[in-house]
Amino acid sequence: MTDKTQKTALVTGAARGIGLATAHLFLDRGWRVAMVDIDGAELGRAASGLTDVLAITADVSDPEQVAGIRQKVSELDSSLAALVNNAGVADFGPIAETTFDRWRRVMATNLDGPFLMTQAFTEALAKARGAVVNITSISGVRASTLRVAYGTSKAALAHLTLQQAVELGELGVRVNAVAPGPVDTKLAMAVHTADIRAAYHDAIPLNRYGQEAEIANAIVFLCSAEASYVTGQILAADGGFSAAGVGLPSLRLSD
Repeated sequence: MTDKTQKTALVTGAARGIGLATAHLFLDRGWRVAMVDIDGAELGRAASGLTDVLAITADVSDPEQVAGIRQKVSELDSSLAALVNNAGVADFGPIAETTFDRWRRVMATNLDGPFLMTQAFTEALAKARGAVVNITSISGVRASTLRVAYGTSKAALAHLTLQQAVELGELGVRVNAVAPGPVDTKLAMAVHTADIRAAYHDAIPLNRYGQEAEIANAIVFLCSAEASYVTGQILAADGGFSAAGVGLPSLRLSD
């Protein structure tokens, strides 16, 4: 028998990494989860064996496909109480080599997607007095080389979060963002060389990368009743990276 009191969370970019960790945490807490990802094969593997899951293959930057997601989620016999806009594209390169097509690809997923998804589900979220969490990045707070498209998209998403919080708060919908620092995802482990990891460790007060589950904890907290009076905030889950100044390894405390 379907539990009509069960809440649903919709997580985009849910096939791997932070999105998948967030989906698992919602499930552990008794929620139903709609898992959305553009990679259907990987999404199928991620959702295999899970219960209370609706897997949807779709591109969140396409308005027609977003409408399709809304239709499928509306057929669930539960209230949509949380939307996690996690789907994102990372494209790193010098400004001179960032073509307009590369720029638009990043903006489409990282910025257009959260705009379209939140707009599409505002009515459902308002009925549940639910919450939206956008996944930004410390790259949207602190500029860095090779991240002109990615960093700009995340900075814009942080401001979109504030715009959404101000307007949707009148409907009872809370909107916040989590800005992860370096996280031990498979992608990071594959592309961050030993010297890059050492440099990050020197710049991060906690002296380590974050774990996917740690970011998921922050996301689910912001979707929970414990955060019922929190909206319009950008929560940096970054080990203190955004709080620190210039990293000087020689001045760090040592044993």
